Amino acid sequence: MKLLGKYVDKGMQGNVTLVPEEPEDMWHAYNLIAEGDSVRSTTIRKVQNETATGSSTSSRVRTTLTIAVESIDFDTQACVLRLKGRNIEENQYVKMGAYHTLDLELNRKFELRKPEWDTIALERIDMACDPTQSADVAAVVMQEGLAHVCLITASMTLVRSKIEVSIPRKRKGNVQQHEKGLAKFYEQVMQSILRHVNFEIVKCVLIASPGFVRDQFYDYMFQQAVKMDYKVLLDNKSRFMLVHASSGFKHSLKEVLQDPAVIAKMSDTKALGEVKALETFYMMLQCEPTKAFYGKKHVLRAAEAQAIETLLISDNLFRCQDVNLRKEYVNLVESVRDAGGEVKIFSSMHISGEQLSQLTGIAAILRFPMPELEDSDDDDDEDGAAGGDNSDSD
Repeated sequence: MKLLGKYVDKGMQGNVTLVPEEPEDMWHAYNLIAEGDSVRSTTIRKVQNETATGSSTSSRVRTTLTIAVESIDFDTQACVLRLKGRNIEENQYVKMGAYHTLDLELNRKFELRKPEWDTIALERIDMACDPTQSADVAAVVMQEGLAHVCLITASMTLVRSKIEVSIPRKRKGNVQQHEKGLAKFYEQVMQSILRHVNFEIVKCVLIASPGFVRDQFYDYMFQQAVKMDYKVLLDNKSRFMLVHASSGFKHSLKEVLQDPAVIAKMSDTKALGEVKALETFYMMLQCEPTKAFYGKKHVLRAAEAQAIETLLISDNLFRCQDVNLRKEYVNLVESVRDAGGEVKIFSSMHISGEQLSQLTGIAAILRFPMPELEDSDDDDDEDGAAGGDNSDSD
């Protein structure tokens, strides 16, 4: 994300001008823009013109509009953010108060104005505009005939390519057909890695599969790399890591990222920090349940006692339409940090974020046991969640 301009005064009012440059940036924009904000950007508008003879023609014109956002729709496939709202600035083509949909796209500048900026939104801008936050882990989860090539960024798992090839079964007299099908499949996966993995950024490429598929593919890829002189693969051979996965489907990434060998290899990535925090939480929930709680009511009470060592919170909660509720979560994050605690903001588009969302989207690892929070389980009907009892965590 490119930051073209930023003005936020002491009263936390102001605007920023941004240009999304990568698919990840659209996700950041989706998290930044809330209902009630105003967004200014260029758009195409269909205009009806009436001639002197009474006939009408329509033409498409490009114009700059400012709308007060009323609804937000994020199309992850097309990587487009659709904002619907009323026009709030004079425009020769669009009447004041008329509805219009703005499409925010890659490399299209937009200006965002908020009634009040908070620390979470300002942090999101800093994170989005920091190039070091880009995807530094790639993963290929595969089984015979199916592969997903993914980029694991700081806040989401992006499936860049899904490869499906029908491979003839290995039968007597039909071994050659089976081998041909496999070679065709491996070739497509290798080409997808060459196309989607930027080795200037990516530190580690995980190749995961059941059985020996990963080993066979790895051997094929580097035989081809030598034969075809694919320098980019040969120079980065040490970055590839073979690990077990139960299938070639995207959800297998969850187990891959929890593999101790993978954790050691990727110890400096943010995505892994979240996986580790969630693992620690689950372990604490089993071994010391009075030091692990989830659900808004329990976590807020733990924060009041300055007992939170690590707060795990989903970015979903900051997208709530209720301004006061959002403020409550922002204040919680600030109070935990002020008390010397660590805050992990999980992305709902990340595997670990999906898991946290099943635990109400908010959880905490405490510095010291608080058995009194367990005692209040009975009257915690609104969240239905607490440490020490994860029977309803799903």
